[in-house]
Amino acid sequence: MAPSTKIRAVAMDVDGVLTDGGIYLSADGPAQKRLSFRDVMGVSLGRKAGLQFALISGEGGPLLERIASLLGIEDVYPNCKDKAAALQDFALRRELPLAEICFIGDDINDLSAMTLAGLCACPSDAHTRVLTDVDLVMEGRGGFGAVRELLDHLVNQRFKPDGENEAC
Repeated sequence: MAPSTKIRAVAMDVDGVLTDGGIYLSADGPAQKRLSFRDVMGVSLGRKAGLQFALISGEGGPLLERIASLLGIEDVYPNCKDKAAALQDFALRRELPLAEICFIGDDINDLSAMTLAGLCACPSDAHTRVLTDVDLVMEGRGGFGAVRELLDHLVNQRFKPDGENEAC
């Protein structure tokens, strides 16, 4: 497992990671999704610490665009059916080795990207198969601070005094 001190970027699935995985529907209004402001703050703090970000989602549309805009994330891969290829593209575009990218996802369609990333994580309510295949399982659920928890961990590990950095 790669030391978290080497992680320079975080790629995230959206539904079930940044959101609670639900879609809120009404008879006459647009679909809605829920985000945690803890996660929004985590991305902001991660960016200030020098981390780069990407969203890699099986979904697309105006809600994903709004989430990306709110988080200030420019690297967005909507309607993605091959998350491993998207992660490789992100690494190439940002000139990052895959070993320096963390991927956080929650379901089996995220596993291909997780196997390529230097570090992989998931919320506590991820699919059972994902829970057994990741490096880090967050205590928080998707949409309820799991991303913030991961980012706090990465930022804290990056800035430990020399000699105190450790693998996750």
